[in-house]
Amino acid sequence: MADTIRIGIGHQSMVTNTVSGGIVLEKLGLIEKYLPTDGDYADAEYEIIFRDYDSGPPITNQMLAGNLEFGVMGDYPLIVNGARFQETGRHQTRLVAITGYNLQGTGNGIVVPVSSSVHSLAELAGQRISTPVGSAAWGMTLKALRDAGLEGQISIVDQSPPVGVANIAGNRIDAHADFGPWSEVMEFRGTGRKIYDGSEAQVPTFHGMVVREAYAEQYPEVVEAVLQATLEAQAWIVEDPMRAAVELAEWTGMAKEVLYLYLSEGGITTQDATIKPAWVEALEYDHQLLQDEMNIPDLDFASWVDDQYVRNAYEARGLDYAAALDTMVTPVASDPELSPAQIWYADAGVVEFDSLADMVAAYREASADGREIYACYVYDHLTGMKMFGKAAFLAESDDGDMAAFMKLADSEVFADEHGGRVVALSEQVEEAIAMAN
Repeated sequence: MADTIRIGIGHQSMVTNTVSGGIVLEKLGLIEKYLPTDGDYADAEYEIIFRDYDSGPPITNQMLAGNLEFGVMGDYPLIVNGARFQETGRHQTRLVAITGYNLQGTGNGIVVPVSSSVHSLAELAGQRISTPVGSAAWGMTLKALRDAGLEGQISIVDQSPPVGVANIAGNRIDAHADFGPWSEVMEFRGTGRKIYDGSEAQVPTFHGMVVREAYAEQYPEVVEAVLQATLEAQAWIVEDPMRAAVELAEWTGMAKEVLYLYLSEGGITTQDATIKPAWVEALEYDHQLLQDEMNIPDLDFASWVDDQYVRNAYEARGLDYAAALDTMVTPVASDPELSPAQIWYADAGVVEFDSLADMVAAYREASADGREIYACYVYDHLTGMKMFGKAAFLAESDDGDMAAFMKLADSEVFADEHGGRVVALSEQVEEAIAMAN
């Protein structure tokens, strides 16, 4: 056994679904707690290295070069990682865990500038949409355009998240499709408005961890230690999402309000490390799309997907892998287990409300009193998707009840059916538009 064992992890701190496999491990020093120190490892020393990237492809390149042992990335980059390694004929990786998921695909989204008159994909015909080509958001975009009969009618431009976000803010692109949390970043900043959510494509989105096969075979206990640490990181997030959002904001620079939208109960990301059959099915679908559009190599899923290490990690922590494997979290419209609205006050933390109308009244009262509000959160009336209150279209019925919607057309239908009207979150804004401040 080598005296020094390197644990090199490539991760993406700005991608919310990956934080349990990267930045949280680093900042809380979790891996060190689980590393083996007896038997063959009695004399081992460990060198733990974290490398932060903006996307998955550079992580794969560094793993191919032998500079990293682990990679944490999204579903599409994971596939490319496995396929490129298998193509070498000499080296392979193994998909060993999931770091976060959304069964319905929320996290991917298509956004237009907030001043745009566009409210649907059909209205983008003849215009341009930018997206990181090869990402899950790109795959969602292709499927969305095909499903809508718009293939070939909208030009797709390759742009990284920071460039796309800047171009939306500067009104230099008609629309931008991205993975989490960039759509919500644009909504929170008031620069973009979502017109299409990934859930409409009906393909799950998730992120996971790969490890070089030769390394895993040589140091299986180290791989399991990393995964035990990941399980603790996920538990740390679930235990107190507001604390996690605040600390992650300090570590990453991402807005705590956006992070809470993802990490809170009923939020966009579910913390679950199990490799579910549904994820393998989604990966196989995504691989076919990548082969059709980008001619990536074949991928033997039977050998690439390997859950033995995460199963052992669950057992070591006294957790039931089989039960977790069978558990699937998905948003439910008007979920009785969740309060319908929340306000995150600067002076009182997150406060839950029994109705959307109560939250709107409290928001307006706080605004009139000059009380600082970080954000408010509501759920789409049709899908149960959690979203920012200021990014939602609110419809009021004739008896004063309210419902929130991601899309203007849906809110107008509700208002017509209930003898009401579409209203703004803030009563100071006469015309009800999304992103009203």
